[in-house]
Amino acid sequence: MTQKEIQFLDGPRSRWADFTFVIKVCIEFIRGFRALHFSGPCVTVFGSARFKEGSEYYELTRKFSAEAAKLGFTILTGGGPGLMEAANRGAKDVGGRSVGCNIVLPMEQHPNPYLDKWVNMRYFFVRKTLLIKYSYAFVIMPGGFGTLDELFEAMTLIQTKKIKDFPVIIFSKDFHKELIEHIEKMKKINTISEEDLQLFLVTDSIEEGIQHIKACIERFGLTPSKGTPSWFLGEKN
Repeated sequence: MTQKEIQFLDGPRSRWADFTFVIKVCIEFIRGFRALHFSGPCVTVFGSARFKEGSEYYELTRKFSAEAAKLGFTILTGGGPGLMEAANRGAKDVGGRSVGCNIVLPMEQHPNPYLDKWVNMRYFFVRKTLLIKYSYAFVIMPGGFGTLDELFEAMTLIQTKKIKDFPVIIFSKDFHKELIEHIEKMKKINTISEEDLQLFLVTDSIEEGIQHIKACIERFGLTPSKGTPSWFLGEKN
């Protein structure tokens, strides 16, 4: 039996170890809150770190994020490369605001160069909370396990009314074809309801996605400011 297996079978950690872990998590939350508090109303874009510049999904993400930034929203991402970079880059293309919650990984993911501000996170669950906390819309681009985790986290919170029914937009009908079929299957066997299918929009159209956000946002206490497009922030739950 390896040392790692022995540690796993030892049972619960000491109360002191659990206490110090809680303190580390609290400190990480405070760092995140301080870093992002003045970011403004955000649109959070999720997507794979593996699609590089020149791919159709990179260009789609960059163009969509530019249009969302023109509405006055800050573009918030996981702060890394790939489609996260494309989203932050799109915001900078049009003079918009761009922020990120970067995750510290063993392979050392660096913040992308298109961020006005970022914060490094050690724990995935803290990072996910921050990405959801400051967002008025969730945009799902093609991705892997992490992107789907973030999609269903957001939809579960909306479904259970832990947060308001902020718009969720899934881009690329072809990429997500089997995923949507599985969601339809869940509805068919009643593990989700018919109403749950209204929690998200699936589209290939940047214009449709932007119009969907515009149709939703004012009911959440956001109103257009005068002059440069931006939004006055109401109370967000």
